[in-house]
Amino acid sequence: MTLDPHSPGVRAATDWDYAPAPESAAIGRVRDRYQMFVGGSFVDGGGDDLETLNPATAQPLSTVSTASVADVDVAVGHARKAFEGSWSRLSGAERGKYLFRIARSIAERARELAVVETLDNGKPIKESRDVDIPTAAAHFFYHAGWADKLQHAGFGPSPQPLGVVGQVIPWNFPLLMAAWKIAPALAAGNTVVIKPAETTPLSILVLAEILADADLPPGVVNILPGAGDIGKALVQHPGIDKVAFTGSTQVGKQIQRALAGTGRRLTLELGGKAANIVFDDAPIDQAVEGIVNGIFFNQGHVCCAGSRLLVQESVADEVVAKLQERISTLRLGDPMDKNTDIGAINSAEQLSRVTALAATGEDEGAVRWTSPCPVPDRGFFFPPTVFTNVSQSMRIAREEIFGPVLSVLTFRTPDEAVAKANNTPYGLSAGVWTEKGSRILGVASALRAGVVWANTFNRFDPTAAFGGYKESGFGREGGRSGLAAYLNTDDEGI
Repeated sequence: MTLDPHSPGVRAATDWDYAPAPESAAIGRVRDRYQMFVGGSFVDGGGDDLETLNPATAQPLSTVSTASVADVDVAVGHARKAFEGSWSRLSGAERGKYLFRIARSIAERARELAVVETLDNGKPIKESRDVDIPTAAAHFFYHAGWADKLQHAGFGPSPQPLGVVGQVIPWNFPLLMAAWKIAPALAAGNTVVIKPAETTPLSILVLAEILADADLPPGVVNILPGAGDIGKALVQHPGIDKVAFTGSTQVGKQIQRALAGTGRRLTLELGGKAANIVFDDAPIDQAVEGIVNGIFFNQGHVCCAGSRLLVQESVADEVVAKLQERISTLRLGDPMDKNTDIGAINSAEQLSRVTALAATGEDEGAVRWTSPCPVPDRGFFFPPTVFTNVSQSMRIAREEIFGPVLSVLTFRTPDEAVAKANNTPYGLSAGVWTEKGSRILGVASALRAGVVWANTFNRFDPTAAFGGYKESGFGREGGRSGLAAYLNTDDEGI
């Protein structure tokens, strides 16, 4: 409280603010140098050392030994030996025990992993702590439970593993994407060679420590840090029986062309340009929170982000006004501060892309509104931005920006909303906000999207299948459908 100088004796309104609440970086125990994990051992790779940066400071965080193309061949050899040796012959119950151990260790080291993820990725610590790490553990717990029940899952009387799986994951959810892919592969009896993103290799290398501590047989999981050339060598390796890729649509198309005619299985989870549809009977305040979560969670680095907001004309002004007011309260800054809502863009390259695409919105005639929040003077940051007066032909409405940028369009009727929502080459996710259950079901069934949320957004569960249509890829991850992707099954039983 302070005294109001204009009215002696009267106290002015309190200026409430959040005191800094930094998490300790020391808890992450980030080492000066990390090695790749092959054949059950940490070894130096044949590639050049990689310097990974802290996106919030643009300063070096650690050094990582990367793989060479020759290392890919070695890793696949270890995976094949492990598959043909003990792993595929273990009972499901025994495989499940390993997965349970891994899940428990992730939970036990959750605070450490959250710090490592935030330092390496740039996302707010509260997101790493409350979403990424718990969900990663949940995937291992969930698939551990399936390991001894595969013959009862509707896949036929004796589903069999595929063999050696090559996996390539992106930088937006490094540990979660690793769990998302490794857990079902192991539960099904496969072995894995996985390449993390070049800019975010640290959390999966901490996971490698957990795998080693769990006494996972050598070669069951092999981790190869490196750039795109290593990913390319991995997915094209003749010793791989299945490829699972999460990343850009452009790279996904290249992988599909490379594997065409080889007989190898392929799952692609690619880009998105999700529509978040708000009808005039929606609970507006709740919808505003869902819109904020849909686009600004993880700085918009989410393939299923609600980057296109479709609002019914009669409530558009109200929704946009409340949305801007709410966005103005979001705190942009140090990702290690527990009060931070929006952290750092993952890399200078991604910041440049977000900046350039946002500039095209203004150039093409959209009206830009940017949060008045202060922006740190170092690191890779981009303030929350909303575009109104957006038409469907604009690049900001068509292309995946993968940043904290929202495009607002309007509609009059449900049919128009569905037409505009489906007017995209992508088909990964969508959201519907209305009080009418019949409208939710009707619109959801008409949307060409793999996941449709009703009166919420960005909710994930390992028991639910996730995946898209069109240029968002094919195949599903999570749930029974995700398990089927790693098994030779009786198709009529799926």
